[in-house]
Amino acid sequence: MFQNKLSGRIPPSIGNITRLSYLDLNGNDFHGSIPSSLGNWGFMEELSISQNKLNGTILKQVGAAQIDLSRNSFTGSLLLEVDNLENIWLIDVSENKLSGEIPDTLGKCQSMELLYMNGNLFQGTIPESLRNLKGIQEIDLSRNNLSGQIPKYFEEFHFLEYLNLSFNNFEGEVPKGGIFRNASTISVVGNSKLCGGISELQLRPCLKQASKKRGKPFSPRIKITVIIVVVSSVILLSCIFVTLYWRRNSPKKASSPSSTQNQWLQVSYADLLQATDGFSSANLIGVGSFGSVYKGILECFETLVAVKVLNLMQQGALKSFAAECEALRNIRHRNLVKILTVCSGIDFNGNDFKALVFEYMPNGSLEEWLHPNVDEQPQLRNLNLTQRLNIAIDVALALDYLHHHYQTPIVHRDLKPSNILLDDEMVAHVGDFGLTKFLSEAAEGFSQNQTTTSGIKGSIGYIPPECGMGGKASTHGDVYSYGILLLEMITRKRPTDDMFKDNQSLHHFVKSAFPEQVMEIIDPRLLLEDAEAIQDSENRNNLRNRTHDCLVSLASIGVSCSTESPKERMKMRDVVMEMHAIRDLYLEVGIHRQRQNRPLLLGEGSSYLSNY
Repeated sequence: MFQNKLSGRIPPSIGNITRLSYLDLNGNDFHGSIPSSLGNWGFMEELSISQNKLNGTILKQVGAAQIDLSRNSFTGSLLLEVDNLENIWLIDVSENKLSGEIPDTLGKCQSMELLYMNGNLFQGTIPESLRNLKGIQEIDLSRNNLSGQIPKYFEEFHFLEYLNLSFNNFEGEVPKGGIFRNASTISVVGNSKLCGGISELQLRPCLKQASKKRGKPFSPRIKITVIIVVVSSVILLSCIFVTLYWRRNSPKKASSPSSTQNQWLQVSYADLLQATDGFSSANLIGVGSFGSVYKGILECFETLVAVKVLNLMQQGALKSFAAECEALRNIRHRNLVKILTVCSGIDFNGNDFKALVFEYMPNGSLEEWLHPNVDEQPQLRNLNLTQRLNIAIDVALALDYLHHHYQTPIVHRDLKPSNILLDDEMVAHVGDFGLTKFLSEAAEGFSQNQTTTSGIKGSIGYIPPECGMGGKASTHGDVYSYGILLLEMITRKRPTDDMFKDNQSLHHFVKSAFPEQVMEIIDPRLLLEDAEAIQDSENRNNLRNRTHDCLVSLASIGVSCSTESPKERMKMRDVVMEMHAIRDLYLEVGIHRQRQNRPLLLGEGSSYLSNY
């Protein structure tokens, strides 16, 4: 409904569509305030109501991965109090009448890539919390009443390509590192109290602070007071150090593989035994390399859970348990499986027992949907193209978070359809972190320096070729696995199918058909959907053309991600951008994203566009 001549107020009844994922009312003539009923939506994919005549305050409960409220007359403070702040990657509230300070909660938006707040009445300093936006690419805070010094942490933003701080009241020295090295990527004009910076900015030099005049010497009483304070502080710190040392080395508590358990509700072996009906085969929902997964109901959660019981007789199981605990201790993302608690104890026979308890995913794994068993009525286990797009984007967002937005880059190392779980709304969650490596640890080297099969970590078909040649763990390996996964999703062929022998592979199979014959190797079920139900021939042809363009573009990304050379593979943040663009073009939304006075959100050089 964007760029039409719709007018009046936004109807409150639209808030009753609680599963709405996209709302695009851009470029109309709506006036009045945002209906409070829109707070019923929860978290959406895209909310765009820019270029209207809306006023009033912005609902703090409304959240989306993309929020565009620009070019209206909104007033008041910008408040964001939704649960999924970490998944927001675009906020555009430019050209309004918003005031107050920049909210600290923006620092929780760790997936943020684009932030536009220009043309408002914001005041105060840039908050310290924004230093958490490590993956930010564009920031525009121009034409506000902001003050204070320009934060030096902007120098540490390696992906920042555009920074506009012009026409504010900033003061002090302009940094010289990072993005501030290039005058064409920043703007600080209209801040009369700024100084220094690189010569191209043509700012006045900063005056060195004159050395402070010596005051009168301290009186004896002040000297004695200072000595007493210093001595007391040393004694106090020594006591604290001794206490901490004694506690750390006290043998009275048996340590588990991870201190993670201290922050979770503890459950016992008996609790899990009861929850799963004695680990009944009727509740068995999966078997992996290091253990089995059971469905159950824990009284403390009063809901279905998935219990992963480790087979400690299996070599590497204990290390897998420790790795998964460490990986899941602090990471939080909508598209990662949520761990609820852990159990580390003994069973009724006196044997060691270790298990992890996760949120239950009622729609099983992506593997079950792509390759259903014959006796499961495969026609009932079919994913249409929109669902496959959504799942592919969910997985890309999860990897992008692990690679670029966590404090230490994390390599999953075992991405495959059986490790992608689907909740009741078919939202994908990446799970099984038993082979996970933090790059700081991986950089020191590990078993991949072996060329034997035992040194290769991952699943056959999804393992990057460099891992078989002594390569170390890197984010490039996850990108390769994602590329193979994407090709599997559009062809419905496993990389281990019998047809891929004698130096043939799923990557080469798709690449050899690209682009003219791609439609000949696509999962036929994707070509039989929707279009036949459309009566109008023009609209039917339009959908078929969009389906063709979408599938060719997905094949292009899959091939690019799974290329043999790690350095030639895409980065996950670029995959996320292009996958969003492909979905928007397929669904015919988001076409309006070109903005005046700033770059396109989707780069004109993107590879997917070259295929159209």
